[in-house]
Amino acid sequence: MDLFSHIIDYKKNILSHDGMVNYYGKLISSQQAYHYFNRLLENVEWKNDEAIIYGKRIITKRKVAWYGEKPFEYTYSNTTKLALPWISELLELKELIEQKTGETFNSCLLNLYHTGSEGMAWHSDAEKDLKKNGAIASLSFGAERKFAFKHKTTKEKRTLVLENGSLLIMKGTTQTNWLHRLPPTKMISTPRINLTFRTIIEK
Repeated sequence: MDLFSHIIDYKKNILSHDGMVNYYGKLISSQQAYHYFNRLLENVEWKNDEAIIYGKRIITKRKVAWYGEKPFEYTYSNTTKLALPWISELLELKELIEQKTGETFNSCLLNLYHTGSEGMAWHSDAEKDLKKNGAIASLSFGAERKFAFKHKTTKEKRTLVLENGSLLIMKGTTQTNWLHRLPPTKMISTPRINLTFRTIIEK
């Protein structure tokens, strides 16, 4: 049984200050993770992401999807998305994460990276739609990828590798004080699905 390949202290803060990030390692076994990967790949309504940068509309290779318990609006990169109703796979994973962490979530933004060449630039998830200082749970399936944090003022960096089936929690003032990114790499040719469970503030 490979539920945990090694012992990880999930209570340890990966950041040195000004925020809280906990890495739980593999929350589920590799076999279960690939099972969910395939179900999500097939059942999620994936679409290429859009962003408006300096007035120009950009279509990304990366695909995304936005789900929630209500048709929440979520605006980032100058575009607004309307949440789709939960599917069973997301509800199962949400319940698992909530039981493990004691946090609660009402929405989920999903990303599909087809290869390592697709990544995410430095950013913070501090949009006005999100609960301020609320927890964000990042669940990874598929290819292992490096994930990085950079302090907005000191430029201090922290990096770790997100494993297949692993859980990362960002909370407290992390989004206020730190940026994070998924660096692109030519070393990885297989896909990764990332789920970020969030809490939208109802208007």
